[in-house]
Parts: sequence; structure tokens; C-alpha cells
Amino acid sequence: MPVLGLRVNLKPPFLMIICPRGVLACGYFSVEVAEKFGVTAAVVRGVSSFDEMLEAKVVSVTSKARELGVAEGCSGRDAVLRFS
Repeated sequence: MPVLGLRVNLKPPFLMIICPRGVLACGYFSVEVAEKFGVTAAVVRGVSSFDEMLEAKVVSVTSKARELGVAEGCSGRDAVLRFS
């Protein structure tokens, strides 16, 4: 499965990078809800493009993301690589 970028043109935009093993999402995304449903996810904030998502620092993760080595403070790019 290839990596898929999803953009919803809200103000600010809703952004998500969907990878084979997890999701990198913007601040609209609730890690608490993702955790409840067993989703592998990490969140970055203050971004308005996919490039900014890759450069931003991860601010929250689910336990399944943590199992793949994604943690707060790593880059969005690192998260995408671990989720791919």
C-alpha cells in the first residue's frame, strides 16, 4: 500500500498522511479516540502543508505508534518512515 496524503480544505486545513502501518495527522486528530480504537497514530501541530508535517515535531502518539518507535519529539518524517 502506498502512502496517501489526505487534505480537507478547512481553515486551517485538516491533513493526514496515511501509511501502511499508521497515520500521521494534524492537530484536529484526537489521539485519545485513536487510542481507544487501537489506531496507530501520531500528531503534529501548527502545520498547513504536507511538507510542514514532515518537518514538524510529533506532539502526541498512541501506544501502538510508540511500539513502532515513534515518540514525542521525533520528526513527522521519522514517523512516516516508521509507519511505512
